[in-house]
Amino acid sequence: MPHTPPEFPHVLWSRNANIYEVNIRQYTPEGTLDAFAAHLPRLKKMGVDILWLMPVQPIGVINRKGTLGSYYSIRDYGAVNPEFGTLTDFKRVVNEAHALGMKVILDWVANHTAWDHAWVSSHPDWYKKNAAGEIHAYTYMGVGGGEPEYWTDVVGLDFKRSDLWPAMTEAMLFWLKETDIDGFRCDVAALVPTPFWEQARVALERVKPVFMLAEADEADLHERAFDMTYDWRLYDTLKAIAQGKANAGALKTWWKKREEKYPADAYGMFYTANHDSNSWQGTDTEFYGEAFKAMAVLAATLPGMPLIYGGQEGVLDKKLAFFERDAMAWKGYPLAAFYSELLKLKHTHAALANGLKGGALSWLSGDSDALLVFARTSPDSRIIVRVNLSATPQGTLPAWGWQIEAV
Repeated sequence: MPHTPPEFPHVLWSRNANIYEVNIRQYTPEGTLDAFAAHLPRLKKMGVDILWLMPVQPIGVINRKGTLGSYYSIRDYGAVNPEFGTLTDFKRVVNEAHALGMKVILDWVANHTAWDHAWVSSHPDWYKKNAAGEIHAYTYMGVGGGEPEYWTDVVGLDFKRSDLWPAMTEAMLFWLKETDIDGFRCDVAALVPTPFWEQARVALERVKPVFMLAEADEADLHERAFDMTYDWRLYDTLKAIAQGKANAGALKTWWKKREEKYPADAYGMFYTANHDSNSWQGTDTEFYGEAFKAMAVLAATLPGMPLIYGGQEGVLDKKLAFFERDAMAWKGYPLAAFYSELLKLKHTHAALANGLKGGALSWLSGDSDALLVFARTSPDSRIIVRVNLSATPQGTLPAWGWQIEAV
């Protein structure tokens, strides 16, 4: 049975929303906030609701990876990377997005900083130390205590230091007060104590209602801190289906485990790609091939919030280098109309709303394990979705075909 509490105080505008990730460095040849701003009307027309901007702050120079470094090696929490523009440019993007009816959340990196962040010298006590008492490169032991990952360009903050908490919270409040953003996507959120996020949300909500996304999948984060977490399990399942390694049964198993794990009103972020998967794992073309649209349909109609990684509407068939300028190879926007149709469905049919406001999921009978049929049913809306999960026609559905019916 779903966990309690039954309903979370999500901001109303999130209930029928989708999310779109923006990689400023790679989005345009210029790699600037101003150049990205020109795309805002197009994204509004496509139906985008929430813009998630990857970190825009200055990047550390000491132990930098590659030529330009990682967005997640932050040297100054309260400034904009000159590579992208100025704080004024950032405010302009937020204001223009708001004028078009979109919201903006900023990627936030609380777990670690760059080696040359001012806190390293002014507050060395805020950092994790090795046995010799020295600040060291961040080491992450991986899921379940697996192989360690050495994040050599960053140093870890020690959240056992209670005086760090107000400083980090004030840094977040700066962006809320100064630029009027609408929330945060919080990097490696589970590596930071949940009580920190809970008190930070209280402080943020004193300024304005916010939307909070955690890069994590721990259920307790939904209790008081975060509206939404990642659903990595669904992402892996969609890839497996596209590659012929799983079928409809895998999706039913995924949903059963999700219902058992999360509060009933928890949002899951459902996606086919994001910056991590594209940079380190592969492209949409490699993972999904002809199955891509069918998998995107599932991500948009199952009970979660769909993410579009910026560039997918242009067919993302290129892995983007993470530490260099490597602009997307736009070929027009051949999938914009496809995404627009999916996002319009979510806007206009209550059954596809997020969390408890959306319709309950029920599996309907299919002719084979290759055919998935399900309904989303709310008091005044019902959507039936049929998806062929194979390269072989199933009844009236062609290979990797789908049908969405409002009844």
